[in-house]
Amino acid sequence: MNFLDGSLFPENQQKLVITAAPYGPEWQPSDFPEDIPVTLEQQIQKAVDCYNAGATVLHVHGREDDGSGSKRLERTNELVAGIRARCPDMILQVGGSISFAPTEEGQTAKWLSDDTRHGLAMIEPKPDQVTIAINSNQMNVVEQMCAADVQGTSLAVGTPGYFAYREMTIPAGPEWVEEHIRRLSARGIQTHFQLANIAQLETVERMMRRGVCNVPLILTWVAIGGGFEAPNLYNLANFVRACPDGSVLTLESSMLNTLPLNMMAIAMGLHVRCGIEDNLWTQDRSRKMSTVEQIEQLVRISREFGRGVANGKEARDIYKIGTFYETADETLAKNGFAPNRKPGQKGFTQFAR
Repeated sequence: MNFLDGSLFPENQQKLVITAAPYGPEWQPSDFPEDIPVTLEQQIQKAVDCYNAGATVLHVHGREDDGSGSKRLERTNELVAGIRARCPDMILQVGGSISFAPTEEGQTAKWLSDDTRHGLAMIEPKPDQVTIAINSNQMNVVEQMCAADVQGTSLAVGTPGYFAYREMTIPAGPEWVEEHIRRLSARGIQTHFQLANIAQLETVERMMRRGVCNVPLILTWVAIGGGFEAPNLYNLANFVRACPDGSVLTLESSMLNTLPLNMMAIAMGLHVRCGIEDNLWTQDRSRKMSTVEQIEQLVRISREFGRGVANGKEARDIYKIGTFYETADETLAKNGFAPNRKPGQKGFTQFAR
């Protein structure tokens, strides 16, 4: 991304798109009973509350009525239908893992089978987005967390939950990824890329250059450590610099890193994600902080920066919901990548002639 003179002026920035992740699939309901919705109606109402607070993208993970993370597509269908009826303008982004929570104590947290995850392309009513990971990767979500982050929760250091998530990996090989994008695109569902590092971004670019990924580059940089990049200034700057100007970039981190990273995103004209899936605490850890409180905080900060917050229809335009491309050349041009090299062409490629 090119930060030209005036790029930090709010009048030259898109309105802020806030993604809410309020379902916290890694937590047990007892970890934050005041804010973790369990019943279907509670989960739907949580989406309504997030939308009313200012979030226009909802990261969706369902629970069964007993509080366990749902691994059933039928439950996801019910949840998406209920939220769509109550929040028709909200962008519904279904988590590509469905649920990574262990089903029994002592089991490793893991993503579901390839075939089950392909089933997300058949959710009815269809969501706006499904998230996708690129390249199989370690996802040790507790590596960067300190003891204070998880004290008194089901992920406290040394507990079975802690060790379950410590060993989690993401299966996302090239054949599965290309097929998943094809199926999502065929149904008019946007692929939202959840990327851990520049190497994964480069894989997405190569797929676009081969013409097997003709979609807008709508992505999140997931800086959580444990196989993903750490949320420091150097990693962030390198990743942002690698993103082309036509992409739409959201920043994500975990625990007390979440707010500082989101403040950077607001200032730079990027987009934000918050919620109890990412963070449970106020910055001084004096108490747990609900997803709605986190959204309201970001709305307030963004307005103080002078940057407006997108409503549902504006967020859909920014996120290019419903947009797909026909060819590799069109995909590269729309996303802001340099064109493919033509036969016999020498030197660097560029769009300007």
